Amino acid sequence: MGIKFTSEDWARIGETYDKWWSKELDRPVIKLTLQKEYSYSGNIPLLAQDNCHRLDISAEDVVERINLDLENQEYYGDAFPMFNFDVFGPGLVGAFLGAELDNSTGKVWLAFPEKLELKDMHFEYQKDNVWLNRIKDIYNAAHKKWKGNVLMGMPDLGGVMDILSCVRGANDLLLDLYDEPDEVKRVSKEIQDLWIRYYRELEEVLQPVNPGYSDWSGLYSSQPSYVVQDDFAYMIGPDMFEEFVVDDLTNLCNTMTNTLYHLDGKGQLNHLPQLMAIESLGAIQWCPGDMAPSCKEWMDVYRSIRKSGKNMQILGDETDFAAIAKEIGAKGLYQGFTRPYAQKERMLRHMEQYGVR
Repeated sequence: MGIKFTSEDWARIGETYDKWWSKELDRPVIKLTLQKEYSYSGNIPLLAQDNCHRLDISAEDVVERINLDLENQEYYGDAFPMFNFDVFGPGLVGAFLGAELDNSTGKVWLAFPEKLELKDMHFEYQKDNVWLNRIKDIYNAAHKKWKGNVLMGMPDLGGVMDILSCVRGANDLLLDLYDEPDEVKRVSKEIQDLWIRYYRELEEVLQPVNPGYSDWSGLYSSQPSYVVQDDFAYMIGPDMFEEFVVDDLTNLCNTMTNTLYHLDGKGQLNHLPQLMAIESLGAIQWCPGDMAPSCKEWMDVYRSIRKSGKNMQILGDETDFAAIAKEIGAKGLYQGFTRPYAQKERMLRHMEQYGVR
């Protein structure tokens, strides 16, 4: 059956998103991926967090199973064929550094086998890490299958302080910020250096065959990009954010051409002014969090980001997008949808309001 996407389609995608990142696009970016129902009689599960531990399945079989799913998708607006590598869970650099990957609950959680004091932490590159090599194997199998017609996303590498929190424990790390600030900075610098090394190593496998860059946000870039984050920052104030986080974030933003920050939960809103001041940060994704009011109830947040000149990823559904676009304008906004095929006509009408076809 084949995947319905051409080289001309990829050229259009590249031009559209390049203009969005450079703030030259006069409309929003909206992705609509429609998933058709289909039958599958085999025994290979679609790669997901609840089965990513299945190393007994060959990389080639993993890709063939993904291919069946993609063959039953259609792409509208600014959508494109992609497989999202958040299927290995969040903070994967932790697993590259020796954390145990536990998906027994159906979701991936990472835990280090031994709790260390900061002074005893010294992270080093692990060439033969099982998870790093597994992802590389799947990337290589994907290249052979699709020859660059499907974008393989970067895994969820995690935030630097989030990874350190996984190693040290959140409560202890909070105390370390007061008791051993220099050690915190030393260890976080080691993690960041390795984060960048792993990103570059995965990039070397992906490029130049991969038709661009993306990650768990689903946002396309023709140049190196990533959704950066620091969920640990929810628990600290602006002064500590400035001391322990801003330089690391700025360095990552300067390392890549295009970056988006995952602003997760109201506890992070205190850091919004500092984030907006990072010139090389191109966009912000506001995530209100579980049990919080829906995205359209946070207009003050979107108005603040708009004043900074940053682009925005809008979460929630099309009613959230419509309300936010009405309030602050649609230019510079991005939203992605994956919906059942039965919703095609309604979703197309939503997109057409904003000049997206």
